[in-house]
Amino acid sequence: MSKHSITLDALRTIEAINQQGSFAAAAKILYKVPSALTYTIGKLESDLGVLLFDRSKQRAILTAAGKLVLEHGRELLIASSALEDAVQQLDTGWETHLMITHDTLVPTSVIFSLVKAFGQLNKMTEVRVNEEVLSGAWQSLLSNQAQIVVGASGELPKGNFNVIEIAQVDFCFALALDHPLASKNEPITAGDIKQYPSIVVADSATSYASRNTGLLDSRRMIKVSSMAAKITAQQMGLGVGFLPRHLIQDHLHRGELVIKSCEVPRHPEFIYLAWHKDLTGKALQWFSHQFQQVKWADIFN
Repeated sequence: MSKHSITLDALRTIEAINQQGSFAAAAKILYKVPSALTYTIGKLESDLGVLLFDRSKQRAILTAAGKLVLEHGRELLIASSALEDAVQQLDTGWETHLMITHDTLVPTSVIFSLVKAFGQLNKMTEVRVNEEVLSGAWQSLLSNQAQIVVGASGELPKGNFNVIEIAQVDFCFALALDHPLASKNEPITAGDIKQYPSIVVADSATSYASRNTGLLDSRRMIKVSSMAAKITAQQMGLGVGFLPRHLIQDHLHRGELVIKSCEVPRHPEFIYLAWHKDLTGKALQWFSHQFQQVKWADIFN
């Protein structure tokens, strides 16, 4: 085995393939040709004497050895990124990159409007925007993948973070206009709900304690990866469930969804803005300040 077989480039390649599920998809986000990734992984597997990916299925899956390399490799990638950032900040005060994670309850337009405003500052900081669900936002912050999270909910994490409550999210039991329950007398009962599939947004956390909210006792469950997908699924009549009122106003106005009173309770969700206290980069300071100026109450009404 070569003394320096596991390079940062190889680790980035492994992580991209694992996230995207294929060499071709990973090549696109790394701006490389698939053959370059195949060579990198093939050479590393040859040097280590083990297979890192099981290529026998449609999706490239990490082997036990691959998981071990990536698990420890992520620490090196984070340390390398932190070093690059520290060097850049030492010279200018501006980070080389900043990750903003937002929960699926937060409209992306709010995030992008501030990213657009930041772009007008003409700084070299690369802004990355990532969407997570439920505990996934906190995991992103705790693992140092994100420097700031918007719309995280649930139990607050322990750590050196600034945390500010920004809004309360109200949910309503909404159905497609042609769903059988849409014409039923209200309130919708637990027995009514049991007869139909429920649409559930799956927690995106992988290492942080995952959680569920608004689960219904129904005949079966259809899991999706975002609130936008849940809204579309319910709009198409695939199932039932609670939806955030602020995200379905247009659907209600167009008659694509209808709200029904329901005897099953769904309590409001409090959401938070949080960022690292011990980071002093100017981009993080700018975004944390700007997010605090947003009129969140107007957005979530």
